[in-house]
Amino acid sequence: MIRLRTALAAGAGLALLLTGCSDDSSTDTAASSSAPASAADRQSPAYTGELPERPSGTDSVSCTYDASGDAARDVTAPASDDVSATGAAAAQITTSVGVIGVELDRAAAPCTVNSFVSLAEQGYFDDTPCHRLVTSPGLQVLQCGDPTGTGTGGPGYGFDTEYPENVYAPGDARLRQPVIYPRGTVAMANTGRPGSNGSQFFLVYEDSQLPPTYTVFGTVDEAGLAVIEEVAAEGDDGSMAAGGGAPNRAVQIESVTVGS
Repeated sequence: MIRLRTALAAGAGLALLLTGCSDDSSTDTAASSSAPASAADRQSPAYTGELPERPSGTDSVSCTYDASGDAARDVTAPASDDVSATGAAAAQITTSVGVIGVELDRAAAPCTVNSFVSLAEQGYFDDTPCHRLVTSPGLQVLQCGDPTGTGTGGPGYGFDTEYPENVYAPGDARLRQPVIYPRGTVAMANTGRPGSNGSQFFLVYEDSQLPPTYTVFGTVDEAGLAVIEEVAAEGDDGSMAAGGGAPNRAVQIESVTVGS
């Protein structure tokens, strides 16, 4: 049984631990990708209140996607060898309220982009709701990617967090200090446990404060942000104890297509 936990964290302004997918009945498993440096040699960037500089990448990486919980839909995990770690890919999220254009950043988060593209190509996101909207000062996001619409669903596998967490030394206290995730950021939701990234992602429509432990893997175009802002203007139903709730104006993803 997959259980998702959501918790508020205090910080400069408001930080929120967004839900992701994990199997609480099993031991934690961490997925891996090529990091900017080995964990032992990594030196954390100075704290500035903003996201750290993106790491310089390599041409390709190897990723690990470990089985985790029940799949909300029948999909296979993506290929894990020779995953591209250069360039960008354009994605189009067609929803019931408009089209949200996204640029996926393979250099920053190759394993995350690889998974997102694989799920999109398998139709995993088709006809699924964006189940959560948060409009609080300091945290303004629309969360999607769970076919069940409950915040508990995932693809049946998990993988580890990439940028920005992977530029910090493991256990560094700065990983608990909020930084600004800028307007237009696309990032992965997770439970805070290793290997708990799955399929849920969030779209930041105003600068938001979160600890740097949520993988940034793309940006939303201005037209897409305008669509999200229209949804946000109508508010949410306040149904989630940790903040936010279902959008009052329902958002259904009709399809996700990815170009080269």
